[in-house]
Amino acid sequence: MDLGISGETALVLGGSQGLGLSCARSLVGAGVRVAVNGRDPSRLQEAVHSLGDLAVAIPGDVSRPDSRKAIVEQAQEQLGRISILVTNAGGPPPGPVERHSHAVWMQALETNMLAALEFAVALVPGMKEAGFGRIVNVTSFTVPQPYANMGLATGVRAGLTGAMASLAREVAPYGVTVNNVLPGLMDTGALERVYNAQAEREGITPQVAKQRMAESIPMGRLGTADDFGPACAFLCSRLASYITGVNLRVDGGLVQSML
Repeated sequence: MDLGISGETALVLGGSQGLGLSCARSLVGAGVRVAVNGRDPSRLQEAVHSLGDLAVAIPGDVSRPDSRKAIVEQAQEQLGRISILVTNAGGPPPGPVERHSHAVWMQALETNMLAALEFAVALVPGMKEAGFGRIVNVTSFTVPQPYANMGLATGVRAGLTGAMASLAREVAPYGVTVNNVLPGLMDTGALERVYNAQAEREGITPQVAKQRMAESIPMGRLGTADDFGPACAFLCSRLASYITGVNLRVDGGLVQSML
């Protein structure tokens, strides 16, 4: 299927591994030139090499306000105007809400909410001027269905969801769409931290905790990064030009809601 975005340019944050890399790979497959951001230089170079000639590396830590401007500038220097933005960052630590310090909350806000908003604000003017733009935020299935011990991640991503919902309505007349993709229980390093913490808390093995998670999903398995990227690329496509302000769940039926 031709997504109609060959030749466009994208900045994928947190794209050197996992779900971010899957998004980058699907965009490259659609002919998009992609600036891939990541914190670990060696892992980033490996990811870009695997993506081929349409990808370039943009090192930097999105959790640091002083690094964000440099990431945008480097992406624009290498690719020109950025027409597609995919925001993604590692999730905050799991645990009871009452145990997270003020500093931990502020770090989560910087990394998982404010960073995405700052990148969007930086790139939206160019998208509006061109009459085409796509913003896709990687959030979490816990936004519509909160889980115990995930309050930190749920709180900051719910805040991001609200702000991006308003932005979607503000930029819609200019041909710019803003959507969120909500991964479920995906078999990535982020989920490994969650089920390891659950195993320690409940006195069970990580393998048992992982299997229990898989069994809680109607499809009977954890998701993979390859399940995720195509959904992200579709929302970035011209085929999705009349879809904005939505939360697309990629969760194997995990969230039990009609809407």
